[in-house]
Amino acid sequence: MPALITYRTRVLPEWVDYNGHLRDAYYLLIFSHATDALMERIGLDADARDQSGHSLFTLEAHINYLHEVKLDADVWVQTQIIGFDKKRLHLYHSLHSDGFDGELSASEQMLLHVDVSGPRSAPFGEHTLVLLGALEKQQRDQPPPEMAGRTIRLHS
Repeated sequence: MPALITYRTRVLPEWVDYNGHLRDAYYLLIFSHATDALMERIGLDADARDQSGHSLFTLEAHINYLHEVKLDADVWVQTQIIGFDKKRLHLYHSLHSDGFDGELSASEQMLLHVDVSGPRSAPFGEHTLVLLGALEKQQRDQPPPEMAGRTIRLHS
């Protein structure tokens, strides 16, 4: 399967810092929009969330800033399902742009399916599990994400 592109945008002037680069917070905003788009693909769109009272909450997110991104750059996010179980989704977003080979940034995330009335964790519905399984199967030929599983530490 070709890469799953979940979000596209242009870097806006209000997203750029004093160095002329995309501000660190806006990387997360872009990745958050990609997560929203993935939710739509797996049956957790706004209508489904309203009807079921279920959504995804982010438990953990790591961002690696790998290359500068400048004003007006057209960027897109590719999303890979690393794994999932009955309540959690482990995914990897990578940021890309024309004219640059490789990842500009990467975000590994752990998401939890939640009944928002609690809020408390809840199992995914069968429809979502089927859609997640199909995406994971389509992505099996992709290499493991290079930046996944990293930790922050000083090497001594």
